[in-house]
Amino acid sequence: MNNPLEQIIFFDGVCNLCNSSVQFILKRDKNKRFRFAPLQGKTAQTVLQNSDKKNLDLKSIVLIDREKIYDRSTAALRIAKYLSGAWPLLYAFMIIPKFIRDGVYNFVAKNRYKWFGVQESCM
Repeated sequence: MNNPLEQIIFFDGVCNLCNSSVQFILKRDKNKRFRFAPLQGKTAQTVLQNSDKKNLDLKSIVLIDREKIYDRSTAALRIAKYLSGAWPLLYAFMIIPKFIRDGVYNFVAKNRYKWFGVQESCM
């Protein structure tokens, strides 16, 4: 990455919850550090193909931060850490063991299409 302040967020491009989350992040990303790409796209495939995340399913958000790859709850909390307002306080949840955080994350991810709907194509 050329810019140390720039991170890439890969998200499920057809998920309404995920698209709403991108809009939420954009409004609170005052330093304009985040870039976005769908997990279904070529950019995600290219970046993730040589990593341990290459077989990642579309139920996860992925953050590339200083060339490290984070997914699920860890990615979400690291993103919150950089947002304006009180959102960085959520980073304190990192003290909760990952298997518990990801359990909650996975439950929401499993039901997100049913609860929030799906788009035909990525925004």
